[in-house]
Amino acid sequence: MSTDEPDQQDHNQPHRRRKRYTGTHPKRFAEKYKEHAIEEYPELAQHLRSKGKTPADTHIPILVAQIMAALSPSPGQVAADCTLGYGGHAVEFAQRIGSAGKLVAIDVDAAQLHRTRLRLEALCPDVPMTFHRSNFAGIANIMTQEEIAGFDIIFADLGLSSMQIDNPDRGMSYRQNGPLDMRMDDRRKRTAADLLNTLSEEALSDALCDLSDEPDHHAIAQRIVNRRQTQPLTRIPQLVKLIFDTKGLSLPEYKQQQRTKPGGLHPAARTFQALRILVNDEQAALKELLRTAPYCLNPGGRIGIISFHSGEDRLVKKTFAQQSRTGIYQAASDKVIVPQQEEIAANTRSKSAKFRWAIKPA
Repeated sequence: MSTDEPDQQDHNQPHRRRKRYTGTHPKRFAEKYKEHAIEEYPELAQHLRSKGKTPADTHIPILVAQIMAALSPSPGQVAADCTLGYGGHAVEFAQRIGSAGKLVAIDVDAAQLHRTRLRLEALCPDVPMTFHRSNFAGIANIMTQEEIAGFDIIFADLGLSSMQIDNPDRGMSYRQNGPLDMRMDDRRKRTAADLLNTLSEEALSDALCDLSDEPDHHAIAQRIVNRRQTQPLTRIPQLVKLIFDTKGLSLPEYKQQQRTKPGGLHPAARTFQALRILVNDEQAALKELLRTAPYCLNPGGRIGIISFHSGEDRLVKKTFAQQSRTGIYQAASDKVIVPQQEEIAANTRSKSAKFRWAIKPA
C-alpha cells in the first residue's frame, strides 16, 4: 500500500477548530491544552512554577533530594515505586539504578499508569522497567510475579497526585465542581457519594474524627444525614456548602479570613480528606504495606514513605520504631523530614509532606 494514501485522507478531513474558552486565559481543567502538553511549552511551565503553581495534568515531586539521600539508590539495584503517579520520583530512581538495575512501578490509576509508562520509557530507555496496576498493599504478590528475591528500595508517596486533584471528574478537590467520586482506582464500587448517602451518622462522625481530626465531626455528620433524606449529595459544591453552613461561615467571610490571615485550612479540607481515605481504604493498605515491606526487602534494603496527615505519619513512625526495636530494621529516621520554605514557596502542595525511612539489616 502506498504511504501517501493516509496523508491524502487526512488532508481531505474538515478542519476542526479547538473550542474557545471564555476570557483571556483558560480556567477549566479540560481547556488548559498547553498545560496538558507542557513539554511543548517549557516557558509556560517555568512561569507557573515561579508562581508556586503546578501545570495541569502534571505533578511536582516532593523532597526529591532528601529522599534520594535517605534511600541511596545505586547502579544495579531493584527499586519499587509503589505510587508511580507522574513519575517524578521514579525518574530519579531510574537514573541512579541505571541499565543494570530494575524499576518496578506500581499504581492503581490505570490512565496515569499508561501515560507515565510512555513518559518513563522515553526518558530512561535503557533502564529495565515493569508496570503493575495494583494497590501497594499487594507488593508481596508483585515481588512473586517479578520472580525476584526482593527489592533494594521500596518507596511510597501517600499523597494525591496533582493530576487527580486538578481533574474535576475525579471529585478529589473541594475547589472543583464535579461529582463526589474520589476513587483512585475506578474498579472500586463505592464512591464518596455512595458513602455519604448510606453510612450511618455514627460511622460518618467517627470517620471525620479518626481520619482527619475534624473538630465539627458530629455536626457535619448529623447535617449530612438530615440533608440526604430530601436531597442526595452527589456533587462537590453541595458538600462544600453543607460544611460552610455547619460551621456558620459564608464564602465571603472565609475569603476575608484568608486575606487577613492567609494559609489557613479550607473548611472542607478535613472532610474531603476523611472521605477520600475511606473510599480508597487507605489506612488498611498502608498497614499492609508496613507489615509486609520488611519481608520484601533485600538485606540492607531501604524503605521510605511520604505521608500528608498526622494519622498516617503516626502510623509510619510507630511501626518503624516497633520494627526497629525488634530487629526487623537496624535503623529508622528519628526525626521527620519536611520540606524547607524554599520548596514550599515553589510548590505549595508540598507543605504538609512528612517523610520517614528505615533500613533492613545487611
